[in-house]
Amino acid sequence: QVHLMESGGGLVQAGGSLRLSCAASGVVRRINTMGWYRQAPGKQRDLVAHITTDHSANYADSVKGRFTISRDNAKGTVYLQMNSLKPEDTAVYYCNARGVTMAVTDFDSWGQGTQVTA
Repeated sequence: QVHLMESGGGLVQAGGSLRLSCAASGVVRRINTMGWYRQAPGKQRDLVAHITTDHSANYADSVKGRFTISRDNAKGTVYLQMNSLKPEDTAVYYCNARGVTMAVTDFDSWGQGTQVTA
C-alpha cells in the first residue's frame, strides 16, 4: 500500500497563493493517477485536479486558470499550486493516489487532509 503525507496548507488572504505537496511512500508496482480533492464543511468531497504518469492533467471548472497540478514521478510526489485563492476555496484538501500493488491488485490511497483557509 501507499502512505500519503500532505503539507503546505494554512491560512491565506483572499487573492493569495499556497502550494500543497503530497509525498507517497511504500513499495508498489506502479502509481497511475495522483490527485487532489477537497471537502468543505457540510459538503461532499470533490475532485480539484488529477494528473497521470505522463503528466496529463484534469481540473475542476472552478479552479481552472488558478490552480496548477504537477508531479515528480521519480520522487512519488504531487503538488498543487493555488493562486488567486477565493473564500470558496476554503476546505480540507486530500491527496489521492491510485495504482497497482506488488501483488498486482489495485490500490486507492488517501492522505489525512490539510486545511486551506482563504
